Amino acid sequence: GSEMCIRDRADAAHFTVRAFDGVIRKGSGAPYVTHLFAVSALVGEFGGDEEQMVAALLHDYLEDIEGSSMDELTLRFGARVSSIVLACSDTTTRPKPPWQARKNAHLAHLRDQPPEVRLVVACDKLHNATCLLVDTTRDGDAAFECFNANKERVLWYYRAAVMAISDGWQHPVVERLDAVVTDLEAVAARS
Repeated sequence: GSEMCIRDRADAAHFTVRAFDGVIRKGSGAPYVTHLFAVSALVGEFGGDEEQMVAALLHDYLEDIEGSSMDELTLRFGARVSSIVLACSDTTTRPKPPWQARKNAHLAHLRDQPPEVRLVVACDKLHNATCLLVDTTRDGDAAFECFNANKERVLWYYRAAVMAISDGWQHPVVERLDAVVTDLEAVAARS
């Protein structure tokens, strides 16, 4: 069961907006919080509880924000939220390890995760893949220029993520993610 109340969710939203103040999305240049709130909304739409929605808001905090810590998240939002955030992070090392090694490790790690983590990760990938599909449809290969990997590697990662998330777990979010990644592969092949 979820111990969260509305005040906690409002605190998480405020905390997230402050933490990511001035951070922008690669590619679109939109405020980064647009992604965090979109992922949290998807988690709720696909049946996640309040704590999973809060973890979704914070899913990039440990990975991207200097001075962030598990202790701080646990103190503010509880052990379940902080553990989901940690599980969603592809690295908490600074500087980040090389792209391929980081992604390989994250994919291996995903296969060991419980459904409560997979839902948040799947919604993160779903929002990112949906945005990339829109950008690729509009801009072709240029949509891939903001990544630390080439088009082929990025497409490999999305397909591998679908496979890792769905390994031993069936859920409507996986079907949606699979469909979007399939569309992305088709559009990217034409560009």
